[in-house]
Amino acid sequence: MAIEIERKFLVTGDGWRDQVIGQDRLKQGYLCNRENATVRVRVGGGRALLNIKSATTGIRRAEYEYEIPLQEGEELLRTMARQPVIDKTRYRVRHGGHVWELDVFEGANRGLVIAEVELASEDEPFERPEWAGEEVSGDPRYYNASLIEHPYREWSQ
Repeated sequence: MAIEIERKFLVTGDGWRDQVIGQDRLKQGYLCNRENATVRVRVGGGRALLNIKSATTGIRRAEYEYEIPLQEGEELLRTMARQPVIDKTRYRVRHGGHVWELDVFEGANRGLVIAEVELASEDEPFERPEWAGEEVSGDPRYYNASLIEHPYREWSQ
């Protein structure tokens, strides 16, 4: 079984921007968003991926990902995914021996910036950069699947 172990942090400031080693504009939508699992389609960087994730237990969950034809991924986003889809730019930043992914959200989630680091084990040590603010790993409001249902820009309403 494929396992994803990741920690998430709110990003503070722009100190990460001069460390960017790559970026992609991503659109992702959910075909199924249930308590025990999600099924999503992500399009970006000239590729389309079908992703299946189990519910999160702490900072770990089962994850399966398959490349699908780009045209089919775009069609799935248009015709089957819950709208509006997640729209974000993902920046990759190398820090302390890890590559961090920073998602800068657009659309209904504009203003939200989240940093994620994937780990090999739950107790793997990592160097936390100064721009990694409050940890939100266990807060379901920050899961992309939740941001479809309750967009960030509506939280204060």
